[in-house]
Amino acid sequence: MKRLISWNVNGLRAVLGKNFYEAVEALQGDVICLQETKLQAGQAELNLPAYHAYWNYAEKKGYSGTLVLTREEPLSVTYGLGIEAHDHEGRIITCEFPDYFLVCCYTPNSQDGLKRLAYRMDFEDALRAYLCGLAEKKGVILCGDLNVAHQEIDLKNPSTNHMSAGFTDQEREKMSLLLQAGFIDTFRYFYPDLKEAYSWWSYRMRARERNAGWRIDYFIVSDSLKDRMVSAAIHPEIYGSDHCPVELVIQ
Repeated sequence: MKRLISWNVNGLRAVLGKNFYEAVEALQGDVICLQETKLQAGQAELNLPAYHAYWNYAEKKGYSGTLVLTREEPLSVTYGLGIEAHDHEGRIITCEFPDYFLVCCYTPNSQDGLKRLAYRMDFEDALRAYLCGLAEKKGVILCGDLNVAHQEIDLKNPSTNHMSAGFTDQEREKMSLLLQAGFIDTFRYFYPDLKEAYSWWSYRMRARERNAGWRIDYFIVSDSLKDRMVSAAIHPEIYGSDHCPVELVIQ
């Protein structure tokens, strides 16, 4: 059994000064995938001797970035999608294990005024093609902050947020296309109708206190791994970021 964790930490140095090690201890992850680390090489020292660490830094300082911590050493690790236009922001790490690929992803935010929506659409298409290519070889697990609430059930106020970044028709459609291409939203597989299950809350207007959130952090697996899924969970009890960790347990 493997316990996989994904968490957008919204600045690793900030969360290291809060409760990061306590959270790692509580989560007991065999693999922990972090997004939005917001640092460069050498800017943080991690004291986690039980884990191998693989970093992908954005070229822009204090921005984006991903990190995979894994107890089992991967067969191989690659960074990015292999596409120049998408590989400057530290958004993708792929770890190959004997029977699956694990892809840690921090999907670009479409931003205010949707000024990055066109870029985001290109990224989504490239990511989907990449995942489908991997799935031809062995099982695929995609995790991370995918920056989209797929269905109305996945956010507190769908009507007032329609066409906001993260809940545009275009972004939701790209998620639908990924699932139609042979992938499963693991949380919805186990909890198809569960409401008010969110992984991100704005820092404004006491959103987390009121649980006025969005579910934008995911574990998505290829159909070939369906029978190996044991459980999925969201951990709103763990603070330190505006996101909380999400979890998948597989056999």
